[in-house]
Amino acid sequence: MQLSVVIPLFNEEESLPELVAWIERVMKAHQFSYEIILVDDGSKDKSWNVIQSLSAKHPEVKGVKFRRNYGKSAGLQVGFSHAQGDVVITMDADLQDSPDEIPDLYKMITTDGYDLVSGWKQKRFDPLSKTIPTKLYNAATRFMTGIVLHDMNCGLKAYKNEVVKSVEVYGEMHRYIPVLAKKAGYGNIGEKVVHHQARKYGVTKFGMERFLYGFLDLLSVSFMTRFAKRPMHIFGGLGILSFFIGFCVISYLTFTKFFFEQYRMTERPLFYFSLLSIVIGVQLFVAGFLGELITRTASDRNHYDIADYLNLKK
Repeated sequence: MQLSVVIPLFNEEESLPELVAWIERVMKAHQFSYEIILVDDGSKDKSWNVIQSLSAKHPEVKGVKFRRNYGKSAGLQVGFSHAQGDVVITMDADLQDSPDEIPDLYKMITTDGYDLVSGWKQKRFDPLSKTIPTKLYNAATRFMTGIVLHDMNCGLKAYKNEVVKSVEVYGEMHRYIPVLAKKAGYGNIGEKVVHHQARKYGVTKFGMERFLYGFLDLLSVSFMTRFAKRPMHIFGGLGILSFFIGFCVISYLTFTKFFFEQYRMTERPLFYFSLLSIVIGVQLFVAGFLGELITRTASDRNHYDIADYLNLKK
């Protein structure tokens, strides 16, 4: 199979028939073998009924239904686990991403040799409440990760199948899949300017709480890409530094007490600073040791309660 199109969705019953029909037109025009995996992230509307109807008419349409809302990352992770195509395309279900971009994205992966290609919505039709935070995040992510992409959070992306099988996406980490892919050894990352359309149906799922979550996730992914497999290197290093500073200060106070001045060490503020520094150092070192134990016994993060499947093995 050449292509898998993975589409996580939440309350998109109106857009699904038009989106699937559009994808099928593109696929047939280019004679691609394909599948469309629709992941219903606990929708409250009739999205799942629509998916069932589409699947009955079109065997290429496959579906997964979550019992509750887990978020976009969960939808992508489950979709990735079922994707069989040599190239995996992700897009949003709101018709703002154009399926007409699929052939060029496919060519960039198969012919140009990219591991991952990220869309760039150079001209956007989103409200300022969404575009301004997006620009800030893209700038911060470029600075902290060294990956030069204009639109890290664009839902329209293409991957080699082996890339999506090598990354673990959870929480809100879908924004930083290129970072995770690079960490996994897939550093040939490209970018393509893609057409963006105004939302036709429904309302945006973007809320201001994502501004905070996105920043926290950026810190998390930056930490994970550097120290997830070696937490002792960061916590232990900081612990040793803090302990060393405290030890040096208390050694200085002891030396001056016995050779230069006669005073109570407890009367000096530096004494309490040195004790605090030593205690923090020990705590950080222990945190690093516990982190090493956790990384060796961590349970599966990506376990979701799935209500139903369509044309997919459980």
